[in-house]
Amino acid sequence: MKKTFLLLLFPFALYAQHNNSLFDVYMEGQTNLYGFNGNVLVSKDGNVIYKKSFGFADYNTKKKLDSNSIFDCGSIAKEFTAMGILLLKDKGKISYTDTLRKFFPELPYSNITIHQLLTHTSGIPDGFDLVSNFFDHNSIASNDDLISLLVSKKPALLFKSGEKMMYSGTAFNLLASIIEKISGKPYKEYMYEQVFKPLGMMHTQVANGPRFVENIPGLAYGFVYSDSLKKYLQADSQYSGWPPYLAGITGEGMIITTTGDLLKWDRALKK
Repeated sequence: MKKTFLLLLFPFALYAQHNNSLFDVYMEGQTNLYGFNGNVLVSKDGNVIYKKSFGFADYNTKKKLDSNSIFDCGSIAKEFTAMGILLLKDKGKISYTDTLRKFFPELPYSNITIHQLLTHTSGIPDGFDLVSNFFDHNSIASNDDLISLLVSKKPALLFKSGEKMMYSGTAFNLLASIIEKISGKPYKEYMYEQVFKPLGMMHTQVANGPRFVENIPGLAYGFVYSDSLKKYLQADSQYSGWPPYLAGITGEGMIITTTGDLLKWDRALKK
């Protein structure tokens, strides 16, 4: 059994609008029966009508979650990376038909467009496999390291670009690198200046590399349950099965946020 922290943002009222106690009963059931651990926020028309925390921010210290707890948002990060690309397109810096090799001519893939990277139709192989197999696990890999491995190992496309669809985190790593190439700024800085700050998402940031609550106040650690050891292990530990050497690669993940900031993001997308 695995257990990780979750964030829920419900942009609809459910019955909690009129009777929060009923929603409490439902969430307590999810917690007690299925091990839910996280923050829940329910909104209607942008107004918060239910907000509550369930469980721990740190299983080791038993520190409890609260409304300001900051979580890794997982693959929701791809939405933010896509927005970063759209902003560059709107400013005339790039086109959806621009090819990957326009920005990285050393890559062995021709005719893959930005549009295909955005829509999971590029056929790009899994770069994390390359990092796992050929990168020094005592170091933390970056997007540049990932690109270097794609260049040197030349893994074949999974299919001809544009002909099929397959979920690709590596495509979004490459989009993040395009953002850096065109903006001339680190992905972390660009996303803060162009996306998070304008939307007032002041608890959201790109947090690649090791994370500690000492330098990110409010950080909720992710944990997985080890059936063999019969206890929870921090998700970025060497024993959890999640490799720390991947923590420097951005674009597909590595963004932390709060339920409150996700509500701001949700409202911005609906304007």
